[in-house]
Amino acid sequence: MQTVNGNTNTSVVYLQNIQRLLAIEREEDNKQFKEEFLRADVNKRRENGVTWYPVVINNEEPTLSNTVLIEVERSTFLDKPHQFSGGKNILFFSNKNNELNEISGTIKSVYRNSMKIVVNCEDLPDWAYEGKLGINLQFDDNTYNEMELALGRVISAKGNRTEELRELIHGNGTPQFETIDESILLPGLNLSQNRAVRKVMAAKDVAVIHGPPGTGKTTTLVQAIRLSVQQEKQVLVCAPTNTAVDLLTEKLLEQGVNVLRLGNPARVSDELVSSTLDGKIIASEYYKDIKSLRKNAEEYFKMASKYKRTFGREEIAQRALYYAEAKNCVKEANLLEDYITSQQLENAQVIACTPVTASSRMMRDRRFKTLFFDEASQALEPITWIPLLKCQRIILAGDHFQLPPVVKSREAEQGGLKITMLEKCMEKENISVLLTIQYRMHNAIMEFSNEMFYNNQLQADISVKDVLLSNDENYPALNRAIDFVDTAGCGYDELQNPETLSLYNPEEASLLWKHLSKLLADYKLATGKETLDISIGIIAPYKSHIELLKEQLSEIELSDDIKKRIAVKTIDGFQGEERDVIYISFVRSNNEGEIGFLSDIRRTNVALTRAKKKLVMIGDSATLANNNFYKKLIDFCEAKNCYTSAWEYISL
Repeated sequence: MQTVNGNTNTSVVYLQNIQRLLAIEREEDNKQFKEEFLRADVNKRRENGVTWYPVVINNEEPTLSNTVLIEVERSTFLDKPHQFSGGKNILFFSNKNNELNEISGTIKSVYRNSMKIVVNCEDLPDWAYEGKLGINLQFDDNTYNEMELALGRVISAKGNRTEELRELIHGNGTPQFETIDESILLPGLNLSQNRAVRKVMAAKDVAVIHGPPGTGKTTTLVQAIRLSVQQEKQVLVCAPTNTAVDLLTEKLLEQGVNVLRLGNPARVSDELVSSTLDGKIIASEYYKDIKSLRKNAEEYFKMASKYKRTFGREEIAQRALYYAEAKNCVKEANLLEDYITSQQLENAQVIACTPVTASSRMMRDRRFKTLFFDEASQALEPITWIPLLKCQRIILAGDHFQLPPVVKSREAEQGGLKITMLEKCMEKENISVLLTIQYRMHNAIMEFSNEMFYNNQLQADISVKDVLLSNDENYPALNRAIDFVDTAGCGYDELQNPETLSLYNPEEASLLWKHLSKLLADYKLATGKETLDISIGIIAPYKSHIELLKEQLSEIELSDDIKKRIAVKTIDGFQGEERDVIYISFVRSNNEGEIGFLSDIRRTNVALTRAKKKLVMIGDSATLANNNFYKKLIDFCEAKNCYTSAWEYISL
């Protein structure tokens, strides 16, 4: 056993190992980022969400730190997810005449089709005005820096609340609770949800809301937050993704809670804009003054830029004067913005943000009693500590049997970096409450996951338990909740994209569309409905297969109305979502029986639990059954009489 300052401390030793693994992960992540960037051309990088090209400059203004703030807009809007967000480092570039010019910068904010960037130069160079401009995302050092800083503070903590929380989570300490208030009985919640809220309200240190798919985790968490802000002046709410933070923000606003949403997610719903800091600044009585000052600064900047090339002493003085006036205007505008920001931070009942945003300059001196951390099963432990350093207790919500954190280094993963704070807390007794009633899926769809992950503790609510696409016995595919279509023996071998190294399976994809077309035709006959009124999701574990499916979807003979109801995404893309019908294409089919990261069965659990009325799985049993989990899944389907061979559909 290692010692720390002469004493054995298992919690510190554990976190020192996590610190070492994080450094390994950082190196591997950077390496993969560079390799992927070099492999892909500009069009591929656009699709991957790491490049905006081409862009135009809509506005520019000087800052107080001898940099330039520019606003750029995409000339061509791609309605696809991207990885750009506030605080990330970028390269602003031009490749006119095949000559690459670059300046580094930092993203201030991102909107649907535009971005504000602080560029690291006093004046924009000439090439910035000559077209063929773009933005490349750089490796995200900032997140790693903040995680390493937080871990260092936790490891060295002594004689403070951080040390106490460290020992409670990783040491032999026992989290404490007040007497449970049994009078808490919220009418919109079921018994297990109310039990979870009572646990949260009684927790002195840490509590966990364990929410399996469809059990109303977000609903429960929102009610716990609502009750907490009645007792505490302000609480901090975090989640590892902007999407999860946005969802919580929307649900809290519906409950009448005053939420300040910090950060600038790439896609903000119209209902959410007013709760962001930018939205509140725009709504302020001082906004007209801010706008006027910034407009004046822009005019002064333009006048100064006229003296850009050869000029004499008088012109130099005039240019300096214009710059000084511009910076004075910017300074006054910033002071007004800071005043509004301070007011909003002080008055909000809930501050909602991603963990890294919690360490931003405006949050530096703020402290809270409670941190609510949603989707905690997807967050590396070091990132959870970033906001927790500001708080006295933490409420974790999530399901460690669903999506885990992404760890790219095999060494770091095997060393334990993938183990989340939620998982460590679940090892403690009487700290978590399992939500047991699920409101999403037919009982048969729930059954396998319930047995494999949740010890058969889940129950399907009566509102969903027996709901199928149709009960018409003439259409058996509609009155079965599950189908497993086995491609074994069909020769549907997987292929690898040489550029991205991702896998795809063309024949399996074609089979999926045949099955879906037959299902939709049967549904139309069974229901007599001319228009489709069900939602359909198609899930695959590999990006190349997703791209193939999307390409085929655009070509198959289905009406535009039907195509609009079909979503094709990876497993990660469907986290937190649901559809009436879900197709899963497993892709893997090879003589070696290799299934790659399909062996991470928690990810598969997410895919298996997205469907409400119908789940269709397509895969090669000869390959999949080499893994015990998939063998049990196939056996389960056979036992339920929902196993069919692909040969039944090939001739369609």
